[in-house]
Amino acid sequence: MPRNPALLRIGYVPLTDAAPLVAAEALGLFARHGVRVRLSREQAWAALRDKLAFGALEGAQMLGPLVLALAAGASGPRRRLTVSAGLARNGNTVILSPALAGQIGPFVPPLRASAFAEALRRRAESGLPPPTFAVVFPHSSHNLLLRHWLAASGLDPDHDLRLVVVPPPRMTEALAQGAIEGFCAGEPWGSHAVAQGVGRFALATGDIWPDHPEKVLAWAEGLAETREEEVLRATAAVIEAAQWLEVPANRSAAARLLQERAFPELPLSTIAAALAGRVAGCAAPLATPLRFAAASRPVAGEASAWLAAMRRWKHLPAGAPEPAAGWRADLWDRAAARLSAPPAPGRATPSPLLAIPQETDA
Repeated sequence: MPRNPALLRIGYVPLTDAAPLVAAEALGLFARHGVRVRLSREQAWAALRDKLAFGALEGAQMLGPLVLALAAGASGPRRRLTVSAGLARNGNTVILSPALAGQIGPFVPPLRASAFAEALRRRAESGLPPPTFAVVFPHSSHNLLLRHWLAASGLDPDHDLRLVVVPPPRMTEALAQGAIEGFCAGEPWGSHAVAQGVGRFALATGDIWPDHPEKVLAWAEGLAETREEEVLRATAAVIEAAQWLEVPANRSAAARLLQERAFPELPLSTIAAALAGRVAGCAAPLATPLRFAAASRPVAGEASAWLAAMRRWKHLPAGAPEPAAGWRADLWDRAAARLSAPPAPGRATPSPLLAIPQETDA
């Protein structure tokens, strides 16, 4: 390790897909690769965005669409972040309140969008207001994938539902209190709601876009140029942690690490289920479970899918220039080459979001 290396402060939100960061620190991988890292646990994406934008953090677990929004000046100050790795694929669930699930009638997950749409139409005809649904942030995979699923059944996400933002750790509480009637969030918060008896599992976002990219490892503007060696070392540690997480024999240890450092309030079984590709209350494993190593190499084309959806729903300012995505596969390649057993790059899957019009009156 270099003498007295500078510190990299990396933020994360308590979600299962923060596991590569948590494991890299807990297993000593950052230190082994010669970089000093301090993880910062944040409760909400807005706080994480602001700390990264204003220099309180050097890096962060970040929502892919939020990276694009920052580059376009659509969320907070304009910043061009650099993505050196993906952290996960899949890993989000759509949860309904028992009352809303009852209005749909019996169903086996994954819930069909058409069945959900029909229930909302019956609800509207009876004079009830649109249900309030929560997503974790406006510029998120959760919001964009949920909108795509709704629109595919003829629903208008901005009219037939009331979409609000709730931080992931507060989803279960909001559902229990009746402030929302459903949500889309990263695990293990969906399983937690089900285990608490206040939610019903409807589908996973992997049922909408199989093996879709989730969070990324993003660096503050200019950091990849001014502190490139540290970025490469930290990225190598995260890649190695992702490989470790994919080994089934390590899942129990990984669940304990996450409980200790990210979810001290949750039972170990709920966390372990998410790592194993299961959701509480669902007998069958998910068709598209949480994956780490397959997400590791950043794919610029997947950023283009998020960008197409953001334009469709007018989540970018009118006339905004094409944001520089900053998905740097070259940094990942150089970092991965430092490992004794470099992983094979994961294969991206076609996105249904690219098949939609980029402009709509919705």
